[in-house]
Amino acid sequence: MTNENHGSGHSGARDSGARSPGARNSGGQNSGARRNAQGRERNRTSAPSFTAAAPSARTRKADPARLVAFEVLRAVSGEDAYANLVLPSRIRHHHLDKRDAGFATELSYGALRGQGTYDAILARCVDRPLEQLDPAVLDALRIGVHQLLAMRVPAHAALDQTVGLARAVVGAGPSSLINAVLRRVTAKDLQEWIATLTHGQTDASTIAALTYSHPEWIVRALRQSLVAHGRVVTEITALLEADNAAPVVNLVALPGLGDLSEALAEGFTVGPLAPDSALSSGGDPGRLLAVREGTNRVQDVGSQLVARALAAAELLPRRGSAAEPDGERWLDLCAGPGGKAALLAALAGQCGATLLANEPAPHRAKLVKQALAAVPRDVWTVRIGDGREVGEQRPEGFDRILVDAPCTGLGALRRRPESRWRRKPSDVGELGPLQRELLASAIKAVRPGGVVAYATCSPHPAETNAVVVDALRKREDLELLDAGAVLDGVSLTGKLGSGHEKTAQLWPHIHATDAMFLALIRKKA
Repeated sequence: MTNENHGSGHSGARDSGARSPGARNSGGQNSGARRNAQGRERNRTSAPSFTAAAPSARTRKADPARLVAFEVLRAVSGEDAYANLVLPSRIRHHHLDKRDAGFATELSYGALRGQGTYDAILARCVDRPLEQLDPAVLDALRIGVHQLLAMRVPAHAALDQTVGLARAVVGAGPSSLINAVLRRVTAKDLQEWIATLTHGQTDASTIAALTYSHPEWIVRALRQSLVAHGRVVTEITALLEADNAAPVVNLVALPGLGDLSEALAEGFTVGPLAPDSALSSGGDPGRLLAVREGTNRVQDVGSQLVARALAAAELLPRRGSAAEPDGERWLDLCAGPGGKAALLAALAGQCGATLLANEPAPHRAKLVKQALAAVPRDVWTVRIGDGREVGEQRPEGFDRILVDAPCTGLGALRRRPESRWRRKPSDVGELGPLQRELLASAIKAVRPGGVVAYATCSPHPAETNAVVVDALRKREDLELLDAGAVLDGVSLTGKLGSGHEKTAQLWPHIHATDAMFLALIRKKA
């Protein structure tokens, strides 16, 4: 039975034909408008009309895949949870197979990515301000809109299953409202709705925000970021589209500890950018034994390359010695939740170095220990404390230091689609002092001849270039290494390119990674 005829709507990412806001609509379910005997236009769908069945006659059960998506949206909007942390546990809780897990994943992430555009559409279809709706009802509507406008789900199935979901988990009362609102949504396809929303708008950022479902301030920030890192502003469309693309699962096998044989046998493909990496567009990587044991880790390839670049950066000899008699000492200053720390520790173990992973929050320090568990215990230590104090407490005590600074996360909107709706313009300025203090601490803590890697998962110039320039201005004993060249040296392609001057900036629309920024700062001997 094909998913187009499957009343329960178990249509996964395998054949959902998902389209993000701004993608071209080929017609499909919303084409072929017809008129009834009274001359009124029927719902624009080639599927059987769903208006004949009253909400009370529709299903009263919640389809498990849609229930998972609803629970993810509720956790995100009601508890400030992260979808990528909630989704795997809900998939396992409801025992979804690979097919339904793919559907639930696309529906969850798609509804979150498209929230800005979908809410603007819903505002035209609801007879009251959206903030007056029950939050659970609004989340159910977002799930319905994504199915109707951006997935290859028949309109009758999307409506029936969304109303059934609401009846099962919210209550019978809202079903009539959801039914009526979603019927209004079907009056236009996605491109027609976007044309309606943008009609009369003249500002390019406003139009892009509505078309590609980003807050307007983020569109402006990303335009500025492209220019600041040596790109052209006309790439903004490709960047926004990449943010809305379903992310590929990235795996890394910890060097010397794991391999990719299990992942490749399960359908993963060898990653083209980083050593020991693999990619998959679907499924739950938590099902892999190597992932559960920690020798394989889910980690964006951009983060993998940043860790490898620090490990490969050229040091100058310690004072008074051309050798490193007792092994190098590495520091991950902002280690939580532990992804880069695990890869760094594995790399350190291969060359006789040790890693100190610092994390100020005890609960996140626990996650760091869990991430490091697969690495031999004599390689690493976890410290709970403020990274800004390490420079004073252990001056010139480390050879290599990673400052994966807290940032707005504007470079990871593919993987954390809810972040675009949580962040505010003021966050950029509020994080700036912390970023500068952490980098200053790391510079104090690195020995002469040692290297500090300053990295952010944000391309915003205020979080990247500006922080590095300020650090260099305050001291005369620092020099920038060519981060782009080092990244090229640790990658499989050798053609990643660089950003502003000697810093490096990766991009979703160019490298298919998070927008990771990297500066390599060496203290002169």
